[in-house]
Amino acid sequence: MSTFQELGLNEDLLKAITDLGFEKPSEVQAKAIPLLLEEDKDLVALAQTGTGKTAAFGFPMLQKIDIDSRTTQGLILSPTRELCLQITNELKLYGKYCKGLNVVAIYGGSSISDQARAVKRGAQIIVATPGRMKDMISRRMVDISKIQYSVLDEADEMLNMGFKEDITDILSHTPEDKNTWLFSATMPKEVATIAKKFMYNPTEITVGNKNESTSNVTHEYYLVNARDRYQALKRLADANPDIFSVIFCRTKRDTQKVAENLIEDGYSAGALHGDLSQNQRDLVMKSFRNQQIQMLVATDVAARGIDVDDITHVINYQLPDEIETYTHRSGRTGRAGKTGVSMVIVSKSEVRKIKSIERIIKKDFDKKEIPSGSDIVEVQLMSLANKIHTTETNHEIDKHLESINELFADTDKDELIKKFFSVEFNRFFNYYQKSKDLGVVESRGSDRDGGRDYGKQSNDSRYFINVGSKDGFDWMKLKDFLKEQLELGRDDVFKVDVKDSFSFFNTEKALQEKVLAFFTDFKHEGRFVNVEVSEDKGRSRGGRSGGRGRGGNDRRSGGSRRRDDKPRGDRRSSSDRRPSGGDRRSRRSDDTRKDRGDRSFNDFKGDRRSESSGSVSDRPRRSRRRD
Repeated sequence: MSTFQELGLNEDLLKAITDLGFEKPSEVQAKAIPLLLEEDKDLVALAQTGTGKTAAFGFPMLQKIDIDSRTTQGLILSPTRELCLQITNELKLYGKYCKGLNVVAIYGGSSISDQARAVKRGAQIIVATPGRMKDMISRRMVDISKIQYSVLDEADEMLNMGFKEDITDILSHTPEDKNTWLFSATMPKEVATIAKKFMYNPTEITVGNKNESTSNVTHEYYLVNARDRYQALKRLADANPDIFSVIFCRTKRDTQKVAENLIEDGYSAGALHGDLSQNQRDLVMKSFRNQQIQMLVATDVAARGIDVDDITHVINYQLPDEIETYTHRSGRTGRAGKTGVSMVIVSKSEVRKIKSIERIIKKDFDKKEIPSGSDIVEVQLMSLANKIHTTETNHEIDKHLESINELFADTDKDELIKKFFSVEFNRFFNYYQKSKDLGVVESRGSDRDGGRDYGKQSNDSRYFINVGSKDGFDWMKLKDFLKEQLELGRDDVFKVDVKDSFSFFNTEKALQEKVLAFFTDFKHEGRFVNVEVSEDKGRSRGGRSGGRGRGGNDRRSGGSRRRDDKPRGDRRSSSDRRPSGGDRRSRRSDDTRKDRGDRSFNDFKGDRRSESSGSVSDRPRRSRRRD
């Protein structure tokens, strides 16, 4: 099918299509619309985000329902509030010439009584999130017992979000002879189960291959040390001056932190996650759609409502826990026939995931190097030059030319150009002239916790801590414990190596004073925790299950660590060592201890302020608005 006229749509819908500027149907529209118009049957459609799925089920539903009836005939379930509102708005645009059409959105975060009244006024089509829909059914505020068509949009994501029971309950209130249309980007087992339970002999159409990424998106990954992740993000942004992007983080906390850091550093950024109120989310999305925000930092769930055609880049600040989710992320760009780039920032421990993603999306990743400071300076300079070259002249300046010419009368052309461009050039040059190379060498070695090359990193501190597996720790639990107690970020603690009765871990040297000061007189489960700086820049080289001390010999007896287990790099004299167990005494003065008191494991949750990430005066500031 080459035109919408050939798909069998009526005149009212074709007029709306003309107004919207649609020229040719997408592949999923060309396959689904004629099929759904010709027959009353169930359908499973697998297509990537951004391929026009809303129109693929929206036009057939609008044409098949009875607009003269006030009975609810169509139900569309979607995973998020944003997507629910987006579908509702699009259906209203598609049906603008369908007199009497009433499409109502039902979602959380808004007045349930107002939504119930809108439904009672006669809603032929309801677009809803599963949670609010189930609530309204239980309160008998809505009747879906006579619907003829049900749509499960982004079915895989609804199941990932835990809506399986809600969907099952909602569909149990619908007629058995209805038609169900399931649209999804991927086809995991859970989606297949839903299709088998609620659909009868469905027809399946697939755009591309299952789980495959759209051909309009190229995929790149950048290998960095985990601690350099945020710096790498800034360089990728600086190397793409016209970037209009979505940046994905795994958690709401990381999303908020990254967005705040970007704003502090002068970038036009905003956060989108579940802890925001509906009004806050609406304001952020409005700013993003108007391109007042260039970098939207979002969680996977919140980003499901983003439907913006001009996104140039998707940046995976952190890879998702579920590899299939990457397909949804990359689908945010390369929409409506445009091209886009999906970037992934990874540490050594995550490189193996790239291969897994390649197998699923059936696309190869290009390994790229993080841009150097000199590369970024050149890109920014030429970007400014191109903007100046293409800017239309404002002749209101003419009346000021005489004064300007007098000011630069003794300046030749080359010198004037240098001065003009130095205004912008100096910001980036001063910031990046002494910047380090963020790239790392990919290796086959194990690196479960951060991907650093020790021996080459002079900016790290290695610590000994006298707790280990006998205290209930493995490397992940110890890392979480240290992050929580010290109030550090996810990547601030790395190379955690847990032995039987002691462990090692690393931070940057800048955090050394904070770490050592915190673990003065600190107790965990009734005994003092001792942290000392170790000269051991690599992992402990012990070969036995309990590990070995710095000397290379297993010096423990009876399961407790002897003094020789202490790393030699910072071994104190006998007079400086604290006694072990309950007899241990503080080296601090009695007056100080009275003032401060002994600190315990739980004393420090929530009573310390996080330290500032540093001055921003020397960072290059970016315009908060796009030209």
